[in-house]
Amino acid sequence: MSRKAAIAHVTDYFDTGTFQSELAHLVTYESESQNPEAGREMRRYLDEAMRPRLEAMGITCEIVDNPDPRGGPLLIGERREGDDLTTVLTYGHGDTVRGQEGMWREGLEPWVLYEEGERLYGRGTADNKGQHLINIAALEAVLAERGKLGFNLRIVIEMSEEVGSCGLPEVFRTHKDRLTADVLIASDGPRLQPEVPTMFMGSRGGTTFDLIVERREGAHHSGNWGGLLADPATILSHALASITDARGQIKVPEWRPDSLTDKVRAALKDLPVTGGEGPEVNEDWGEEGLTPAERVFGWNSFAILAMTAGVPEAPVNAIAGRARATCQLRYVVGTEPEDIVPALRRHLDAHGFEEVRIEPHDRGFFAATRLDPDHPWVDFVGNSIRETSGGPLHVLPNLAGSLPNDSFTDILGLPTIWVPHSYRGCSQHAPNEHVLKPVCRDALRVMAGVFWDVGEAGGPAA
Repeated sequence: MSRKAAIAHVTDYFDTGTFQSELAHLVTYESESQNPEAGREMRRYLDEAMRPRLEAMGITCEIVDNPDPRGGPLLIGERREGDDLTTVLTYGHGDTVRGQEGMWREGLEPWVLYEEGERLYGRGTADNKGQHLINIAALEAVLAERGKLGFNLRIVIEMSEEVGSCGLPEVFRTHKDRLTADVLIASDGPRLQPEVPTMFMGSRGGTTFDLIVERREGAHHSGNWGGLLADPATILSHALASITDARGQIKVPEWRPDSLTDKVRAALKDLPVTGGEGPEVNEDWGEEGLTPAERVFGWNSFAILAMTAGVPEAPVNAIAGRARATCQLRYVVGTEPEDIVPALRRHLDAHGFEEVRIEPHDRGFFAATRLDPDHPWVDFVGNSIRETSGGPLHVLPNLAGSLPNDSFTDILGLPTIWVPHSYRGCSQHAPNEHVLKPVCRDALRVMAGVFWDVGEAGGPAA
């Protein structure tokens, strides 16, 4: 009974092919939360894939209906070993984005696991079925070697993360007494580099909205009416240009955060965000004077996700009557979420764009969160990972993307530690989603070490 034995146990689980076969089974569930017809499949994922396995670990489970009709069910589970022990909450989501059948490259399809070299392809492999499978298997390895975890475990598996975790805050408020813990240790998102473990303690928030200019019904001949009719697309383009400058620097005062402190800068120093798979980073884009790491992890970014005026696929010689842009602000701690849209309204009005309408999207989004990089749990988990990997660790104050971390921090009041098991080139949310086998193997070993150490020491305060 030892740490080394638990890590060897979970390594054998991977090397014998069991991890791959179990991941292949999870991929077969077509759990698309963005598909209104997939409700039965999402319930089946919890009933058939999760509940029996967790109950075999001595975890008492309940499947909870989502109070939000847009969302899928949730599983809440608990294994209690002692009133005086540390309680760890872990989390995963079994829902995926749409499979995008027919868009994957030849020889691949979303709901079947395909192995090619070091890659395992399939929808949900990276986001998030593979990641919570790794954590569950690591917990099983500790149980097998120690006969107990050495701590109390609580677990949430939700089926609505890809639609903004609708209903999750309400469930957390209703069942708060069943979800209280000393720390959240969970996994989602990518490593910065596949060969180096990553740990982050929060995420950027996100708000999505449409900007619309609507002058008249229908389009009108650009020759007969050109110079006489105001062009909604031109007006909207100038309104958008007032939000950032030509290199994407934000010009809305309230959208410029004040939370990039010296401590956060120090945590971000020398973190790699260039190289590897993916597009080349533009050094001359974004906030001037910041490093690439500071721009993506410590600052806000504005993006135009889509724009339309007229019929782009078949343009005609006519001035469109309407133009629309779908926009998004990714924001860090220090930006007031409730003031994002009002601040934009004030900014547009001040620049003469009173007619530009702002329509926030109905779907909720996650608020920004960030745990102090000096928090004791950061040191504890980080030291455990370094001991197992024997190499460096990338520590981020927050993920560049968004997660429902605010439900854990703001409702449950937890310190949050995320250890991602994917990598940035995994094609999540796109055709050809995949995980890397070496990353999965390493992640299993890392998490077995983390959970062993929590059971051994009780955490940093024990």
